[in-house]
Amino acid sequence: MNALDATSTRPYLIRALYEWCTDNGFTPYVAVSVDDTVQVPREYVKNNEIVLNISFDATSSLKLGNDFIEFKARFAGSAREIMVPISHVIAIYARENGQGMAFPMAAPAAGPASGAEAGIDAGLTAPTVPPAPATAQHSPADGPESKIMQLVPDSVPDAEDGGPDSPEPPKPPRARPSLKRVK
Repeated sequence: MNALDATSTRPYLIRALYEWCTDNGFTPYVAVSVDDTVQVPREYVKNNEIVLNISFDATSSLKLGNDFIEFKARFAGSAREIMVPISHVIAIYARENGQGMAFPMAAPAAGPASGAEAGIDAGLTAPTVPPAPATAQHSPADGPESKIMQLVPDSVPDAEDGGPDSPEPPKPPRARPSLKRVK
């Protein structure tokens, strides 16, 4: 088997980062590009993207396959079946620290399926992860897996960044904790 016949590395990297998040007590999130082939609650989609919590506590019957991420989850108390093609995963990262991996967008399919064929409801808004700037700049010769980067939240300043935008240092804890009685 040569390199052109090999399967995509994307599902393996997603599974590895999912395992890393869970092993370290982090909450794994996936950012997904939404089109008619993605089965998600459309009322939480914003700018054709959605961020999904795929932690053990948030999902049921999670399957991280080579072609799809499938699971059941509750949205506003209603159980929903979620199915995301691996090629539509923009990033996987830990909610707590933003560490993870962003993936380049795959080339669009020739004939997209309609919403009715994919079993998708129409809807409104959800939080998103901004697309990484370098992911949009790749040539078709590079291949879809050629550029991988780490997500770093904009709000986290560098250690040596002491500029005016850096937040105040945390206040030291009280010398002794106190309890308040509630009757």
